[in-house]
Amino acid sequence: MHLNIDGLGFSYASVPVLDGITLDVSGNELVSILGPNGVGKSTLIHCINKILQPTGGSVFIEGKDVKEVPIKELAKIVGYVPCASKDTFPMTVVDTVLMGRHPHSKWGSLDADLEFVHRTLRLMGVEDLAMRAFNELSAGQHQKVMLARGIAQEPKILLLDEPTSNLDIKHQIEVTRILRDLTRKNGILVIMISHDLNIAAKYSDRVILMHKGTIFSVGEPHEVITEDNLRTVYDVCASVVPDGGRPHVILKDPETPSPVFYDDDIGGMISAEAVESAQAVGQAAAP
Repeated sequence: MHLNIDGLGFSYASVPVLDGITLDVSGNELVSILGPNGVGKSTLIHCINKILQPTGGSVFIEGKDVKEVPIKELAKIVGYVPCASKDTFPMTVVDTVLMGRHPHSKWGSLDADLEFVHRTLRLMGVEDLAMRAFNELSAGQHQKVMLARGIAQEPKILLLDEPTSNLDIKHQIEVTRILRDLTRKNGILVIMISHDLNIAAKYSDRVILMHKGTIFSVGEPHEVITEDNLRTVYDVCASVVPDGGRPHVILKDPETPSPVFYDDDIGGMISAEAVESAQAVGQAAAP
């Protein structure tokens, strides 16, 4: 599936939020959108799925402008899970997830749809909640059910706004792995907004770093998540050190000693300062 964004702009009244966003992503990838609050991450997602109408530029899916695609047809292609749903309806979890099948439903398809829903609940590890009332769930359970509803939609592109925001660290990792595996097994493009730099770095195929309504950098995690980029975009000082071939971010505090972490390459603990020193020596020795 090919998503192309060309010169996208959006303003709330007279306040510009997105300014000339141009992006090209395709294939079965997990793509993370990073950036501080207020840079337009959610607005970008909403322009892709027609929740918002851009004030400039276009979004194309498989070469077709989404403005020309009817909402129900677009729902067969693009799924969306919001950051925190305000839904409080007293439906069962099964019925809630079954709503995700609506774009594909037709006469006589209920049994097949229910089978698909139960498979999705098993995938998310919440099958035991099937007959529970959706409005009685914890925040973490609520989030996983909403993710199940998005997956049940069988989209070619799945858009997620902070999908792990209400989950503890164990379930954050579990859900992100499921999303990454979905891209491989189901051949879909998953685009998620994230505020966890290290989870994004560990599991993403590609990272989009946004800054002041524009795309500041796009590429593989090690190309985008760098000390210079974090300093510019987030206004923080951090060490970015290798961890199993992926970047790992350690925030710096001048009032505390340098942190240490486990390095797979040496099989032991090493400080961020030691890594920086070794990198500096290697760069100086390079021809």
